[in-house]
Amino acid sequence: MFRYVARVSKTPAKPSTARDLPVMALLGLCDPPEGDWDHFRAIQYTGLARYAILRVVTNLVLGLMVCQLFSGFVPLWQLAGWMGMLGASLYFPTVLYRHSGMVNHDHVARRFVLQLVAATSLIAFVWCVPILVFAPMATQMELAAVWTILAALVVGGTLLLNALPLGAFVFNLVLMAASVIAFWQGENIVTVGAIVCFSILLALSGFENARAYLMFKFSEQGLAEKDEVVSLLLREFEEGDADWLWQIDAGRRIVAASPRFAFAAGREASEIEGMPLTQLIAGKHWESGNLAPSLHILSDKLTKRESFSNLVVKVHGEEKTYWWELSASPRYDDNGTFMGFRGVGSDVTESRESAEKIARLARFDTLTGLPNRLQLTEALDRALKECEQWNCRCGFLMIDLDRFKSVNDTLGHLVGDRLLAQVSLRLRSLMGKDELCGRLGGDEFAVVMRDTGDGQRISDLAGRIIDVLSRPYEVDQHTLFIGASVGSATGTRDGRTVETLMRSADLALYRSKDEGGGRHNVYEPKLHSHAEERRVMEIALRKALEKDEFSLAYQPVVDASSESLVAFEALIRWSNPEFGQVSPARFIPLAEDARLVVPIGNWVLHRACREAVTWPANVRVAVNVSAEQLYEPDFVETVVEALSETGLAPQRLELEVTESVFLREGSRAGETLDQILALGVGLSLDDFGTGYSALGYLSKTRFTTIKVDRSFVQGAARGAQESIAIIRAVVAMAESLGMSTTAEGAETEHEVRVIRDLGCKKIQGYFYGRPMTADDVQSLFGGQQTAMFG
Repeated sequence: MFRYVARVSKTPAKPSTARDLPVMALLGLCDPPEGDWDHFRAIQYTGLARYAILRVVTNLVLGLMVCQLFSGFVPLWQLAGWMGMLGASLYFPTVLYRHSGMVNHDHVARRFVLQLVAATSLIAFVWCVPILVFAPMATQMELAAVWTILAALVVGGTLLLNALPLGAFVFNLVLMAASVIAFWQGENIVTVGAIVCFSILLALSGFENARAYLMFKFSEQGLAEKDEVVSLLLREFEEGDADWLWQIDAGRRIVAASPRFAFAAGREASEIEGMPLTQLIAGKHWESGNLAPSLHILSDKLTKRESFSNLVVKVHGEEKTYWWELSASPRYDDNGTFMGFRGVGSDVTESRESAEKIARLARFDTLTGLPNRLQLTEALDRALKECEQWNCRCGFLMIDLDRFKSVNDTLGHLVGDRLLAQVSLRLRSLMGKDELCGRLGGDEFAVVMRDTGDGQRISDLAGRIIDVLSRPYEVDQHTLFIGASVGSATGTRDGRTVETLMRSADLALYRSKDEGGGRHNVYEPKLHSHAEERRVMEIALRKALEKDEFSLAYQPVVDASSESLVAFEALIRWSNPEFGQVSPARFIPLAEDARLVVPIGNWVLHRACREAVTWPANVRVAVNVSAEQLYEPDFVETVVEALSETGLAPQRLELEVTESVFLREGSRAGETLDQILALGVGLSLDDFGTGYSALGYLSKTRFTTIKVDRSFVQGAARGAQESIAIIRAVVAMAESLGMSTTAEGAETEHEVRVIRDLGCKKIQGYFYGRPMTADDVQSLFGGQQTAMFG
């Protein structure tokens, strides 16, 4: 195709009218700078060569007629010689053509055209012989016959040489001149005038005919080129990989089925030829009449004889389903009779499936296959609109998994993902026809209920969700126990918009989590005030450090046998002008959610070291450290900085951590604790036994102290054998590992006696003292270096 376009692009631009052709270029006397005029002259010569034999035959026949006319009074040898000259002049263009090297070329040089004009002039001069030599010996009747023959020759030459206008003009001019001379000698002035007028009119007519002929050739060539380009484009289109041509007759039957069309249908061309197009598309559903909506649209277009473009139809093949994109227009013959449709088609199955996949990804959660947040909000929006219309109630439940984070942290995200997949299956099994469950993200799920009736259905469904999701899970040979907390809101009572109703359910869920999880709470208006109070408290908490609203209280730790003071545990307190004294149980979880634990914890570390440095050298200070602090890259530098700034000896500082610091993936916590131990700082494992199995942690990290939780202390005081056994086991294990033990929460003398009998080395609790301010600690020492509590 590209080679062809390169060739035809060299032709001169087609003139809009015959008058646009330059006269001198048309005659072959010059070459305009624009266009390929060698190709233009090739068009001229093609027309000239087409009538070459006819011109030869015409000249020979007219020559024989002249010989027969003058045979009575002109010697035969003269006539024969003249016929020889005429034959030679007629043969000369053939010799010229063969020796020009122009055979099978589509370009003709201007020099060759001028040579053809010269050859034509030679023929004209040969014809001057009978006019000037033979005619004077003829009678008036014979002279009239000669003029008739010459007139026929001139007219015929003009018509047959219209492709070579300069040659026709010269041929006409030579014969006119000879005729004028001949009749002028006979003093036939009228005939001379007639010959001149006839010749001029004939020359002008011949020139116009030449122009018209060339315009016709231009148009003919242009049409041929267009036909060739269109044919080539259609062939390339048909041989392409994506699109094909299709055609149906007035009866909707496929005609001229192309191989590409048949391939797209998964059949042979002969098999689909004559088959109704709608039957081919319907496939196995043709007999049942269960047709796709897209086929109904196509059939309607065909019935109404309407053009259509980019119509996507579902095609049921013999083995699989396709998607075609069709465009077509109706066809009519010259009489306006409808002949069917002709159009193009393409297989868009891959792009359609990709679009459907993208649409599904946009509306479904990839991990669980449940509807995602987008689809849930759309469903809730529809439910709210139905409630407005029919004066009914809908429901929205938010579900948060309890203890899921610990599974994710201890066993990895892969196990967590598989656990979420099982949770989604259980949720799906609980849904009715008017209920839709989906995943909001993370371990949060939600349910949209189109109709809640009197509201009891919400409570019943929430109860079933908590019960079913709290049952054990088997994931990768692990038996896992998690739970679920649920918060619900009713539309349109608790919110008339999607955002408001979701916010209400979220507040109810937050209440369930605050109450320990495994519960269902219904939204109440007062939850908004609690949420607002929490928001205001968070703002105040963010400014508490700047305003110096935090302080530390210290609870004493004594030696179990001698009851001498050995340490204080630093406990943070917050006094706010608006909220008063805020319990750590309220603001510590808030600080964790607001990611304020690290700066607050660092402040506690520095303040405790600064205040403890004034105590007796044998009294240590214990500071609680959160997991978030340990996972900070510069936490060890923070400890070093606190010790160096305050001058506190590392041996007098003990950091208390809980088992939760080990629940995250990776070994950063263990590496950090090892670096702290290398500084000489002590480590205490707080709340031992209340969370997860920590024996592995004890073997990896050399803790200084293990703290026994107060729940075991109280249980042992009541005689609970399990608590007694646990305390004894912890004491024995600590002694074997070279660690000390501290019992927390001792409030009575009986509890202290039991703890001492079980072997705990240190005791902490209200029996020996409540948390006190730094000033009270300082006054406690007075002039003594050691204090006894009893």
